[in-house]
Amino acid sequence: MLLYLFISCFSIIFFIKSLTLKPPPPWAAEMRLLSPWFRKDVSFFLSSRLIKNILGLAYFTTVVSKMSLKKMSFTSKVDNFEEVEESAMSILDLPDLVLECILERLPPAALCSMAGVCSSLRSRCISDHFWEKHMKKKWGRIIGPAAYREWQWHIALRTRKDSSHLMQGKPKGLMRVLSIVRPSWWIKSKVDDSSKQCSLPDDSIMSWFLALETGRFWFPAQVYNRENGHVGFMLSCYDAELSYDPRIDTFKARYPPHGRRAVAKEGDVPWERLRAPPFDTSPHDLHISDCLNELRPGDNIEIQWRRNKEFPYGWWYGVVGHLESCDGNDNYCRCHNSDTVVLEFNQYTAGSRWRRATINRKEHREEGNEADGFYGGIRKLCNEEEISTWKRLWPSEILE
Repeated sequence: MLLYLFISCFSIIFFIKSLTLKPPPPWAAEMRLLSPWFRKDVSFFLSSRLIKNILGLAYFTTVVSKMSLKKMSFTSKVDNFEEVEESAMSILDLPDLVLECILERLPPAALCSMAGVCSSLRSRCISDHFWEKHMKKKWGRIIGPAAYREWQWHIALRTRKDSSHLMQGKPKGLMRVLSIVRPSWWIKSKVDDSSKQCSLPDDSIMSWFLALETGRFWFPAQVYNRENGHVGFMLSCYDAELSYDPRIDTFKARYPPHGRRAVAKEGDVPWERLRAPPFDTSPHDLHISDCLNELRPGDNIEIQWRRNKEFPYGWWYGVVGHLESCDGNDNYCRCHNSDTVVLEFNQYTAGSRWRRATINRKEHREEGNEADGFYGGIRKLCNEEEISTWKRLWPSEILE
């Protein structure tokens, strides 16, 4: 009996000592990056296996106690423990589909952290497949083709600068001799050093996302009610360059200069006042209207307007009104058959010169003068979200 007790105690002590001397398995550091439910399942799985091995050890010592001490060998038990630890599951041992499902559910910050674990996970986590979803979810509403084109120019400019810096430093002394003997060796070493400093591909969606998220990249978009809702820009939307401020979750805006006016700047612009440009054109270009024959009283529209020929166009919200000869009765209204279209800007008082404007349905290009400004192209609003955005920005008081 004493012999059985001695063997059992010694076996358990030897087992615990082997655990303390063994380094943690490779997946231990990775477990912190997994979701809580996954850690719970894996922990339960490993705990159950550990309990089974301990019970198996107790049974094994019971059997061995009946044998002579000379025939006992602890090496078999030690090998068994090492096999258990070596067979522990790593996140990379998961099937590709399971691992992909886990990575798809990670937010951007967690995906960046996972990319820093090892080279295998990094190659997966920087894939455009994962970052395209995050880009569309957070930035899709205010990023348009113009912003993407600006990003491509930004990459090309940065690549050109890196190439010029690479070729600026000419080898001297011994390096000059080596460059003559093996010029490709010297150039290759410079390229390798450069690639180590910037390992993330510039043209990846992850790189673009991080540039937007940190505010390092200024991109073109449009701002409602520019310059903190200045009365002269109420219910308008103008082009600007934007930079995100992650500390307060707002944007800084720079409006292009026009005429004698310098660059106007604005800070703390909220997400609700931003949108992607509806057309991929310059703010100085006239939009060719394709909806004039469809306009009827009550339709919501946006129209280009600028103060003079030197100014860029802004988009202004209005509605199609009735002709003066029409009483507004829908049963007898024939305004949609007339060549004249009445535009109403109801944010202004009834007697204001900005309240109404008329255009020709068939021959409309740019109309106006230096006193009242110039009216450009028209787009009909059919999206309820766009219409509700304009109504949400409606001024609290009627403008003069």
